[in-house]
Amino acid sequence: MAYRIGPFALHSQFPRSSFFIPVRYDTAPRLTPLIGNRPMTPREVLALCREREIQAIDLRFMDFPGTQKHVTIPAKILKERSFEDGFGFNGSSLRGWQSINESDMLLVPVAETAIVDPFLSQTLAMTCNIQDPTTRQDYPRDPRNVARKATNYMLQTGVADIANFGPAAEFFVFDEVRFDQNEHESYYHVDSLEGQWNRGKGSKGPNAGYQIRFKEGYFPTPPADTLQDLRTEIMLKLMECGIEVEGQHHAVATGGQCEIDMKYAPLLRTADNLLLYKYLVKNVAARHGKTATFMPKPLWNDNGSGLHLHFSLFKNGSPLFAGSGYGGLSDLAMYAMGGILKHAPALMAFCCPTTNSYKRLVPGFEAPINLAYSYRNRSAAIRIPVHNSNSESRRIEFRIPDASCNGYLAMSAVLMAALDGIQNRTHPGPPFDKDLYDLEPEELKSVPKVPSSLDESLVALRRDHEFLLKGDVFTEDVIDTWIWYKTTNEVDALRQRPHPFEFTMYYDA
Repeated sequence: MAYRIGPFALHSQFPRSSFFIPVRYDTAPRLTPLIGNRPMTPREVLALCREREIQAIDLRFMDFPGTQKHVTIPAKILKERSFEDGFGFNGSSLRGWQSINESDMLLVPVAETAIVDPFLSQTLAMTCNIQDPTTRQDYPRDPRNVARKATNYMLQTGVADIANFGPAAEFFVFDEVRFDQNEHESYYHVDSLEGQWNRGKGSKGPNAGYQIRFKEGYFPTPPADTLQDLRTEIMLKLMECGIEVEGQHHAVATGGQCEIDMKYAPLLRTADNLLLYKYLVKNVAARHGKTATFMPKPLWNDNGSGLHLHFSLFKNGSPLFAGSGYGGLSDLAMYAMGGILKHAPALMAFCCPTTNSYKRLVPGFEAPINLAYSYRNRSAAIRIPVHNSNSESRRIEFRIPDASCNGYLAMSAVLMAALDGIQNRTHPGPPFDKDLYDLEPEELKSVPKVPSSLDESLVALRRDHEFLLKGDVFTEDVIDTWIWYKTTNEVDALRQRPHPFEFTMYYDA
């Protein structure tokens, strides 16, 4: 027995029983329009709209920094030619996009991304490509366009024809969040029933004492794990929307850290899926009267949330990473790792794109701070998983990224670094089969470190981005705009403001 959500209702307004309807999951309609194993055509999307009595079309896209946006049109407006003509919108009102004198842009819906939205009434949602209405060229700053160009460039090189990514995205679910920052105060407050800090707290009801200890949240069972049903609900929603899921569980941190692993898929589809994943997580949490965040480090002194990217290349149906070398990898896989490790500081400008990202990348919390690779070793930046000996499962896991990233840009950058490593036969050097956190200082000196701040990563990107320009995948304009936006709106903005902890340290100076 599984549960499907009925009409939208806030948890605080309606009891659970009023909007949770038990149905058999195997009889629930799929929300993604697939015909057999192929995506729908525009004509078939229109037929689905008639069949499901769709009244609204939600057009969605990702802005430059990585936040999903949308606009809704009446379903009767959507025609077959709409998938070529698109719909106009104002590109100057979006972060890092057009100037006001060049504001007109086009949203061009992509039929293969269509889903019947599980939260909105009689609504079909589609992800869109962005085009210039005058030239009808794909917009260079559209993150989805960058991912499409990365895939095309890979095909042009002849190295591979499929780049599979399997993201393991962690997030926190809190019961309450409050924060503010202005000229005279700055604070945040988050709370979770699971949080260790609530162990001695009195409340209106009894305190059962099952709060999860710091750094001991991995795989607990209920009642300590209070989010089991919520994660299962998210998992089922993902499956209904056509996203294959490998499993869900509580993650390491106290206070509601979760992980749901999606099965690998080609780059563009994975980036589309990640966008939908975040949408579903946040909306299911909201229906339970909770709030979900992909902020990498919302809690001090506990593990942060990562986006571990499992990555492999295929050609003509054959896995290119399987071989007889270290960890069961091929020479090509070793070169791919070499490229990723060589360009890692620059990659982090896209893979760890917030000032908060670097509060996760510190010693003692299972975060990869050393640019090394290793078999089975989660203390390294790149791990070689050993769960399955099947050659098609041979892959590498890039553990540095976090889910605050723009998935289209981050995965495209990783692919470009890997291709650069393969083209230049960049060897990653010797592996480190030790716990990198416990190395002696002298031994640790030889291991390169990740940048310690977003500012450092942006400097690295400025110095090292030629590999991203190949095939016109990233452009100089995209690189310049990214560095400008992140420096001005995030690095400098944070640098200029007093931090609450500074009052603890310096008020009595």
